[in-house]
Amino acid sequence: MNAPFEKALTDPLVIGGQPFASRLLVGTGKYRSLDETARALDASGAEIVTVAIRRTPLAGTNGEPGLLDVLPAGRYTLLPNSAGCYTADDAVRTLRLARELLDGHDLVKLEVLGDPKSLYPNMPETLRAAETLIRDGFRVMVYCSDDPIQARVLESMGCVAIMPLASLIGSGMGILNPWNIGIILGDARVPVIVDAGIGTASDAAVAMELGCHGVLMNTAIAHARDPVRMAAAMRHGVIAGREAFLAGRMEKLPYRAAASSPQTGLIQ
Repeated sequence: MNAPFEKALTDPLVIGGQPFASRLLVGTGKYRSLDETARALDASGAEIVTVAIRRTPLAGTNGEPGLLDVLPAGRYTLLPNSAGCYTADDAVRTLRLARELLDGHDLVKLEVLGDPKSLYPNMPETLRAAETLIRDGFRVMVYCSDDPIQARVLESMGCVAIMPLASLIGSGMGILNPWNIGIILGDARVPVIVDAGIGTASDAAVAMELGCHGVLMNTAIAHARDPVRMAAAMRHGVIAGREAFLAGRMEKLPYRAAASSPQTGLIQ
């Protein structure tokens, strides 16, 4: 095992009291086949994989395999999400169903969408659903707008991770408002995981360099020309960004140069 991956073991991502070596979270939808899904997840190095309970068949039917049939048993922590829900009631019902399907699994990703065009979070409904789920004993990771006030409220309610969007789901536009993400990071005492909008490995690295604790993505990998190779690129992008954040970047000097070689003891 090489140094960056050894480093991850001593710098874990802790969500709801559970440590993870990988800071890359990956979705399981939009791939061309279940085989491609499995190979991309393996290349990503992810330990947490999201599952849209309303869209993804976990078990096989009519002789066809389901998602759980192609994932190595015990390899991943499944993160059921409420993708496709537009009301708090639907989201709560969906995640309660997920807990039943997964034998009491309580770590979930809450998302309540505002409309099918933008897929922007409906924050009033998100807050209502989060309150109910937390009261029911769920550990809630929550997809939300990049509004620092809303993020603060969600954390105070008891959410175990705040997941502001970088840009619209599936847009690949990267982080459009790093300043708001920075404010959220400055206030938060739980992990902040950028969710939605990542397009390529440099976007993931930027998120991590800002100080984000992790990155979640799906479309950026699944819709790449070579999803398996892109998954590996995202793995390294997240690691590079985290290492750069921990190392501390040099001061920016926009109005003057700074020679990289010594200025004394020169050969005459």
